[in-house]
Amino acid sequence: MPTFEYAPAPESRAVVDIRPWYGLFIDGGFVESAEGDAFKSVNPASEEVLAEVAEAGAADVDAAVRAARSAYQTVWGRMPGRERAKYLFRIARIIAERSRELAVLESLDNGKPIRESRDVDIPQVAAHFFYYAGWADKLGYAGFGGDPRPVGVAGQVIPWNFPLLMLAWKIAPALACGNTVVLKPGETTPLSALRFAEICQQADLPAGVVNIVPGAGATGAAVVNHADVDKVAFTGSTEVGRQIAASVAGTRKRVTLELGGKAANIVFDDAPIDQAVEGIVNGIFFNQGHVCCAGSRLLVQESVYDEVLASLKRRMATLRVGDPLDKNTDIGAINSSAQLERIRTLSDIGAAEGAEPWSPPCELPERGYWFAPTIFTGVTQAHRIAREEIFGPVLSVLTFRTPAEAVEKANNTPYGLSAGIWTEKGSRILSVADKLRAGVVWANTFNKFDPTSPFGGYKESGYGREGGRHGLEAYLSGADHA
Repeated sequence: MPTFEYAPAPESRAVVDIRPWYGLFIDGGFVESAEGDAFKSVNPASEEVLAEVAEAGAADVDAAVRAARSAYQTVWGRMPGRERAKYLFRIARIIAERSRELAVLESLDNGKPIRESRDVDIPQVAAHFFYYAGWADKLGYAGFGGDPRPVGVAGQVIPWNFPLLMLAWKIAPALACGNTVVLKPGETTPLSALRFAEICQQADLPAGVVNIVPGAGATGAAVVNHADVDKVAFTGSTEVGRQIAASVAGTRKRVTLELGGKAANIVFDDAPIDQAVEGIVNGIFFNQGHVCCAGSRLLVQESVYDEVLASLKRRMATLRVGDPLDKNTDIGAINSSAQLERIRTLSDIGAAEGAEPWSPPCELPERGYWFAPTIFTGVTQAHRIAREEIFGPVLSVLTFRTPAEAVEKANNTPYGLSAGIWTEKGSRILSVADKLRAGVVWANTFNKFDPTSPFGGYKESGYGREGGRHGLEAYLSGADHA
């Protein structure tokens, strides 16, 4: 059979204009930080400095919260839902109109393939704003009481793996319910959040309704701990989630936490193998494995282990690693040097503990942060790579004999965010899903999201739900709302 090579198909960078410097977005305008601090946003595929960004300190966060409180009390919190909906619809339409620009910016700043930014992230961002715009004048019918009211000022901290999508998950329901927002984007990926601030200006959103305060951990802590923040929403690591839970304990603040995961992807002996392999690849190598609900543990029934593993290796050999802006690329760059070091460290530990790594032949670029897609076989539940979240393109493969053993191994983790089941038996899907301690269970698919569907975890994967009707609850209070 002849081998067909893929010609380069790069997306043009000319569709996005990146300024050399960005300020904080507070009270409807861009301003410098009070202390004059700044940091660099770097393209992880080339280590090129994309822009310098002002870093928010405690005084800046205080200014943002005061702006949000004023906008809540004087404008947004008093505005009828049908009027708020008009702004959300306008934002959604602008996102859709500027989707190509936003996709390129996201891939440049984050390192993810343009195919994912273009076909998954940005369409989902627009869809979330469209969806919650529809809820803005129907909150009394959401099932959370007959007199739902906004909570007030929401302090939101999001990660770097899905910068604009996580922003949409947080901001869209908050605004639909009448709250105002102070949001801190991921330290390594602030540019799309700042571009969203420009979209807020383009949509004539009232000043102070949305405030964007880039920075590192200290900035996030200032947002979370501010005395005038009524609601805290955080997506990120379980370690930071514990700190946030401790800091808000005993206060009046509401909090939702969407934290880490170590999802099990369970393949039974009657599963459609080719379909399952596609789901396995999507489950762990999508977005370079930078996914909290990634299927990072593969549980395969012993009788089909050899067949699944052989098929998986053949499929991995076709994955293309390289330039995120190339439309042929399957796996882009690791987001930062720090994350690359963590992936390498845990992979080295897995090999040292006796697991066997395998990667397909692939040539990695000389500059940037790269890690080849990797699977580990010979893994036991005692291995660290089977217990700790690696947050990279690394898959641990384990086996099981019976459904009961599969459930026991899948639940043998402090996390509980997601899981996958692959079988042709509907009764087995329902039976196993009922026993899995995971917030989301996919059947014969993986990593499928929709703005109408809630998402969240159990145990150390956090609490509360985002998305769907359920995602409104944390942003509403009322006389008969528990």
